[in-house]
Amino acid sequence: MTVVNATSIEQALSALAANPQARLIQGGTDLMVEVNFNRTKVENVVSLRRVAELRRWHLDDETSMLRIGSGVPYAEMERAPLRDYVPALAEAARTVGSPQIRAAGSLGGNLGTCSPAGDGLPVLSALDAVVHLRSSAAARDVSVHDFMVGVKRNARQPHELIVAVSVPIVQGFQGYAKVGTRNAMVISAASACLVHDARAGTVRIALGAVAPTVVRARATEAWLATQTSLVGNPKVSDTLAREFGQRAAAECSPIDDHRSTADYRRHAISVLAQRLLLRAAYESTATTKRGPQ
Repeated sequence: MTVVNATSIEQALSALAANPQARLIQGGTDLMVEVNFNRTKVENVVSLRRVAELRRWHLDDETSMLRIGSGVPYAEMERAPLRDYVPALAEAARTVGSPQIRAAGSLGGNLGTCSPAGDGLPVLSALDAVVHLRSSAAARDVSVHDFMVGVKRNARQPHELIVAVSVPIVQGFQGYAKVGTRNAMVISAASACLVHDARAGTVRIALGAVAPTVVRARATEAWLATQTSLVGNPKVSDTLAREFGQRAAAECSPIDDHRSTADYRRHAISVLAQRLLLRAAYESTATTKRGPQ
């Protein structure tokens, strides 16, 4: 086995160009599990842990876009100031494994593994994130919806490196919720992220662990827009929220496996979507009543 401990993006890309089949490792929270259980064999590794540029983030005030390096750990996402810019990502980060896992795991690893149960992926989908890729010859940007192509399959080419993800700063509620076989340190049996853009008047909802890849419930989003105004504080009744949840559940295609049944996953999505929409309506109203802080 050969291991390249890259200290710069250029060094990592040079190693990939020389050996496109090398495995990239950032925190190792997914890959090392596969290795330890003899589910995969690794012959060559490019380690990204020491690449400082991948562990930085930047807010562009002019475009209101937040660029998060692929190596920024979940432990940083769950606390201020990142938490304040992307609350749903912070909520998702807090559900990822143990403190040790959150100190090592990253969005780059989530995207690289591309498991439909990845906690960060529904958030990126609901925010219409852009994935930034680089090779030794070029750079390209890919919508997260085009990047995730199947179960543990993505659009990254062997010679490319995921360097960052960009998400917009949204004015309005955003939240993440999931269910699993226990209350903590668990892989999602079903998850959902809802983002309400109060200025644009849209609600976006993405579902995890209920299809080969993350599902954007676009038909449900479009239906909701015909039922109530989503500009500012949305007016959401219990009946409306219940149907919203049922419609979201109808857009997923879950399976039975060792973590859950398909029927339970559909039920869970219905409840999670319903609760997130009610939270969006309640928190928007509460914020308005409190006034500017």
